[in-house]
Amino acid sequence: MTRRDDARLLRAQAALTNRDLRLLGWLYGHGLLTTDQITTALFPSRNYGQRRLLKLTRLGVLTRFRPQRAAGGTFPYHYLLDQLGIEVTAAQRGDPLPRRNEARQRLHRLTSRANLPHLLGTGGFFTALAAHERLYPGTSLDRWWPASAFQHSGVYFTEGANPNVAIRGGMPRPDGHGVWTEHDRSVPFFLEYDRGTESLTVLARKVAGYEHLADLVPWRWPVLIRLPTSRREMNLHNLLAGLTLKAVIATMAADHLNMRGLGPAEAVWWLHSRAGDRLRLSELPCDGEADILQ
Repeated sequence: MTRRDDARLLRAQAALTNRDLRLLGWLYGHGLLTTDQITTALFPSRNYGQRRLLKLTRLGVLTRFRPQRAAGGTFPYHYLLDQLGIEVTAAQRGDPLPRRNEARQRLHRLTSRANLPHLLGTGGFFTALAAHERLYPGTSLDRWWPASAFQHSGVYFTEGANPNVAIRGGMPRPDGHGVWTEHDRSVPFFLEYDRGTESLTVLARKVAGYEHLADLVPWRWPVLIRLPTSRREMNLHNLLAGLTLKAVIATMAADHLNMRGLGPAEAVWWLHSRAGDRLRLSELPCDGEADILQ
């Protein structure tokens, strides 16, 4: 890195707020988010958020693109890190210096992904939690890890775990992992984001993966399964009916949330094998501290 590059990096770091750095951290791990997701999660108004995003784009830490709709028109802007944003975030985290064309390669990978709607849906789940945090004191999204954090089964190895957890296949690969805190209770969780494009037997196999994990580790974190419709949610519970699971499985349906104007932090979670009202995310049972995985 040249002196000119160093000076540019220092100028960018001086211009960034803690909120900006949080956004850059999300994009560093998750890849990209839309205007609506970012402004809802982090800003008091859409206009204010859009102005800040434009400033960050002109500063060179963000870049953006607008996909075309098949039926005509365009989607909202999708934001991701530009080269300077990658360098700033890597420096903040003490990561190795990124390649000079890292931003271009990321842009190519993300814009050519067939599962872009799935990636954005997962991002929408976590930014909805961040939006709840912004509006309700005493709540916070303390961690958001992307699916890439679980590419190797060794990530699950902790003190007291069966050593085979680090070498066996069949370990789950969640779409994301987070830690949600409401007042004095923190709940670490895994997320499976279902768009209804796979059969329920595929989802059942994913549940089996978490059951396999539960046999090998001494801790239990809830597995959150977001489904698109209440009918699909009911069908999944019927498929799992009669099974006594060690894994903690909780589901929600997007149409139920939309109809009631609720978010994922609220009482929308149907816990497997439990009758009664739905639970808040902070009420889901868990065993094991949030810092087990580092």
